[in-house]
Amino acid sequence: MENEMEMQQLLSMGFPDELAAQALAATGGKSTVKATEWILTHKSNTSPSPPPAPTQPKIERFFLSQSKQQGQAIDENEQQQEASPLPPSKRPRSNPNPQSSFFFTPLRPSNKHNHQPLYERLRPTTLDHILGQDHLLSPNSLLRSAIHRNRLPSVLLWGPPGTGKTTIARAIVNSFPHQQCPCYRFVSLSAVTSGVKDVRDAVDEARKLRLKSNHRTVLFVDEVHRFNKSQQDSFLPVIEDGSIVFVGATTENPSFHLITPLLSRCRVLTLNPLKPHHVALLLRRAVDDSDKGLTHSAGCQVDVSQDVLDFIANNCDGDARVALNALEIAAVTAAARLQQPANHSKEEQHKAAAAAAVTLDDAKEALQCKHLAYDKAGEEHYNLISALHKSMRGSDANAGIYWLARMLEGGEEPLYIARRLIRFASEDVGLADPSALNQAVSCYQACHFLGMPECNVILAQCVAYLALAPKSVSVYKAIGAAQKVVRESVGQNEGVPLHLRNAPTKLMKDIGYGKGYIYPPDNPSSTQTYLPPSLAGYKFLDWSTTNKNASDDEAKPSTSGTASI
Repeated sequence: MENEMEMQQLLSMGFPDELAAQALAATGGKSTVKATEWILTHKSNTSPSPPPAPTQPKIERFFLSQSKQQGQAIDENEQQQEASPLPPSKRPRSNPNPQSSFFFTPLRPSNKHNHQPLYERLRPTTLDHILGQDHLLSPNSLLRSAIHRNRLPSVLLWGPPGTGKTTIARAIVNSFPHQQCPCYRFVSLSAVTSGVKDVRDAVDEARKLRLKSNHRTVLFVDEVHRFNKSQQDSFLPVIEDGSIVFVGATTENPSFHLITPLLSRCRVLTLNPLKPHHVALLLRRAVDDSDKGLTHSAGCQVDVSQDVLDFIANNCDGDARVALNALEIAAVTAAARLQQPANHSKEEQHKAAAAAAVTLDDAKEALQCKHLAYDKAGEEHYNLISALHKSMRGSDANAGIYWLARMLEGGEEPLYIARRLIRFASEDVGLADPSALNQAVSCYQACHFLGMPECNVILAQCVAYLALAPKSVSVYKAIGAAQKVVRESVGQNEGVPLHLRNAPTKLMKDIGYGKGYIYPPDNPSSTQTYLPPSLAGYKFLDWSTTNKNASDDEAKPSTSGTASI
């Protein structure tokens, strides 16, 4: 709409929609000042009995964008107030400190991106401008080849937040050669706010468009993992018949959250967290872009050093959205310091504006704390506990403590970690150091008593102990082998041999329960068997006296010094 900006300004001044539209139509729609004067005149002329009114202040003072015009308008307003017959309480208000708002006077909207966050304004529109996903966007990649041949397949974009899933989806359509661009229309839905009806409406429109102009529709569904099974089923027939090209985006593992039939119809493309140097390049774009970058956000020129960009890039965990948000907040913080006292001249204010810079403290304040990618109910939760377990199994106490810290800083429940340590004590340490189980159980109890943050050192002590302890998986393998035998009925799961059965009654004794049982304390050298006859001689536990003695030697505490962790 050509006069949309003027319309928004009139509405922000409190005029009704209909009256604002009439004023713009009557004055040509190009001047908010003329439209406002028309409204005031119109209202005055149509009033049945207008009371006497003081001289109307010049309406131009509401729209000044330069300091000189602002000062002139304020002086004019003060003169009118002095001549006004109204008491002071009813006179139009003036700015008591005009210079204090020099840098913060709201600017007139310059374009449709005025209120969009920085990351949205800087979102690349073509694949050529996307950074950090070279394995998906190289010249010979699937997407590039599909675009070149105008045969776009249905795809699922899977990756952490802020890695470019939505950006790639939107840029695909804009990356076709110019002669092919009209062949695809882009429609975006969010699984957070949309349902099956919205999907059906989009598909119906896509079918009509294809019949009318032979143009296909790219249907992008963000957060597609939030759709339930029946909602995901609704995509299957329309993908098969070619009504749409489906592009889904998810932060969750598709194997766990998306139905298998949908996965079989799409190609899963995995996005990686951005490297710090990629994030730094994106941040530099924001600084250098005078139209949509930091200057637009802060309302003044902002200088950012490379050290600040590197700090944000290294502390956003590869999330471009987090990095750009932090940079924008830091720039606004720096711009806030430009507000000068009223006794400073305009020349001094301009000089201060030119020298303003985002400091490292601004960046730290914007980030608050290091951003950690961790989801207690998602894949990263299992990735980190797996890393902790494998580090302890490999006797690397340093790595174990690091992964423990990652989990704790991400907000993991300490009792969950303690339960996993109990399991580790038997599975991986086992008979090599039986006291490891006592250590792990005590760790759990202590965490239960204390809670976070005090129990962090208790967990770290247990992790270090288990990592440095001798290892044996003989018990773990033994119970696994025995359960396999039972499941597969290798020994036909026959009854307990009679000599091993208890005989509490005379009838049971008469039947033969307990008959022939040899009491081991009285006969330590007996060769009595305890397995069913079909499993006689079967060996589950691989543990000998030699193993036991070696483990005892390893488990003895060192008296020469402490282990280095």
